[in-house]
Amino acid sequence: MSELTLVIGNKNISSWSFRPWILLKQSGISFQEIPMKLYTPEYSASIDKYSPSGKVPVLNDSGLQIWDSLSISEYLAEKFPEKELWPKDTAARAQARSIVAEMHSGFSAMRTHLGMNYCGRFNKEIPADALKDITRVQAIWTHCLESHGGPFLFGKKFGIADAFYTPVVSRFLTYGVELSPKALEYVNTISGLVSYQFWGEGAKAEVG
Repeated sequence: MSELTLVIGNKNISSWSFRPWILLKQSGISFQEIPMKLYTPEYSASIDKYSPSGKVPVLNDSGLQIWDSLSISEYLAEKFPEKELWPKDTAARAQARSIVAEMHSGFSAMRTHLGMNYCGRFNKEIPADALKDITRVQAIWTHCLESHGGPFLFGKKFGIADAFYTPVVSRFLTYGVELSPKALEYVNTISGLVSYQFWGEGAKAEVG
C-alpha cells in the first residue's frame, strides 16, 4: 500500500493547499501532511526537496511527486476510482470539470481583493470587478445545486468541484459577502463539515 504525503502551506492563507487537503479528508483517504510556512527563509531553503515547481501543494506517492491542486485532484480520482471524486454521469462530469477549470484559471479580481484569510473577519467595500466574480460563483453554485439536488454541487457526494470552491466559502465568510439563499445554503453546508472546521483549527493555531 502506497503512502501519500501532502505538503501544504499555511492553513490560514493557502487556498491552493486547502483544495487537495479537504478532498483527501472528505474522501477518507489516508495521508500524512507536511506543513510549510510560506514566505519564510525556511520555506525557501527546503521546498525544493518536496516540490519541483517550488510551490505548494505537492503530493508524494511513494516517491512520485504530483504538484498543482488540479493535477493532484485528477491523480486521486484515477488512483481511487471507487471514491467517485468526479461525477459518474458523463454530462455531469463534463460540467464539473468545466467549473473546476474556471476556478483554477479565473476569478482573478476575487482572488486579488478577497485574499484568503481563514481567521480574519473584514468589512470592506468590494470593487465592481470582484463583485462580478462573486455573482458568477453564486450562479454556478445555484445552477449545480438546483440541477443535482445538493447538498454538494453534484449531489450527495463531496467531490473535486466542492474541494475547489471550498476556499471561496472561506473567503465569503471572511469578507461578509452578501449571498443569495441558495449560495448561503451551500456555504453553511461546507463550513459545517468536520473537515472544514478541522482545517480551521489548524489556521487558528498558526495565528495564535
